Amino acid sequence: MFQPVSFFIGLRYSRSRKSSGFVSFITFFSIVGIVLGVASLITVVSVMDGLEGEQKRRILGLVPHIVVANQPQQNKNNALPTWQTLREQLLLTPKVKEVTPLLESEALIQANSGALRGVLIQGIMPEFEQHNIVNNSMVSGHLDNLSTQSFAIVIGQSLARQLDVDLGDKIRLTLPNKTVFTPMGRIPVQRTFTIAGIFSVGSQVDEGLVYIHSKDGAKLHRQRGDGVEKLRLYLDDAFAAEQVVKRLKQQYPQYDFTTWRDTQGALFSAVRMEKNMMWLMLSLIIAVAAFNIVSALVMVVIEKKGEISILQTLGLDRLGVVKIFITQGLVNGFWGVTIGTVVGAMLTLNLNTIFTLLGVNLLGAGQSLPVELSVNNMFSIVLSALAMSFIATLYPAYQASLTEPAEVLRNE
Repeated sequence: MFQPVSFFIGLRYSRSRKSSGFVSFITFFSIVGIVLGVASLITVVSVMDGLEGEQKRRILGLVPHIVVANQPQQNKNNALPTWQTLREQLLLTPKVKEVTPLLESEALIQANSGALRGVLIQGIMPEFEQHNIVNNSMVSGHLDNLSTQSFAIVIGQSLARQLDVDLGDKIRLTLPNKTVFTPMGRIPVQRTFTIAGIFSVGSQVDEGLVYIHSKDGAKLHRQRGDGVEKLRLYLDDAFAAEQVVKRLKQQYPQYDFTTWRDTQGALFSAVRMEKNMMWLMLSLIIAVAAFNIVSALVMVVIEKKGEISILQTLGLDRLGVVKIFITQGLVNGFWGVTIGTVVGAMLTLNLNTIFTLLGVNLLGAGQSLPVELSVNNMFSIVLSALAMSFIATLYPAYQASLTEPAEVLRNE
């Protein structure tokens, strides 16, 4: 098979075992460094992607992507009396998958044991919440019990542990910002509810969010009707929220629109920044390993000056010399990247099995580490590592091309 001379000689140099032991040592560890860097980057980025994906599923499965409410000056009680018609209209908007009614307020929850916690009340209609992640995360009871039982409540498992309550127990909800007059003076509005369900999403939502029926919420707030104050919009792509809001503001200027970025944007930005910093730090490991190729090739150039001079006298031009050493450096980088990619992919796919064998549990008993191996990320890592290896070969290759045959052969 025909091979270009420079490529053929470069491959021979890369396979040669006659170079000095120190050069071979540096070359070996530069390859090992690339292997470790690429494997580590693939593994860590896959875990970060998995954690980010799990965060999106758990948080954006609960947090509405867009919330529609009356502007404060439009309605003193913030009620949406014609929310059914508005809901049907919003469902026709592109990218909008679900629209659910909501009543929301802050409250204090207290058990018979005396334990007291602050929570966020969400008054819902269970028939519209079948897609809700809570509906698929019930530990005991059912979300539909809110419709069949009067003044029923569904709470998170973490909150139930803190209050030391279980299914069927009574708890008291108190609205500190809403008071009523009694013979004893002004006191906060409060009502006893029965626990009709317990859910476990596996996030902080479990200890800070409770569900009641919107009609019970209206009675608790001393309002008439079903108590619906807002509509929650769930999109087929949560990251298109800003685009959808821009369109909705033009169609419905009388309403206020807020997106999940207003409440959870800082958290996702922090996770994204952490992921980028991990990518940067592990890329530096690959860069350091790749630039060890510089040291190895510089020593090879010094060692091979006589052979380079002979090749030049036989007609090899300077560009050909450059190609020889670029080929040699890229072969070393290629082996490091290939082995690192295989090791990283195998490690990523079997990470939870390895942790189980070692008895390590990072997320607590019964929870596996979320891992998402992305082909696009692997492709980017491979290209970046090969690019670093290529850049590392340029200086030694250029120095080799400056070899003066007459000067070198005179001293041989």
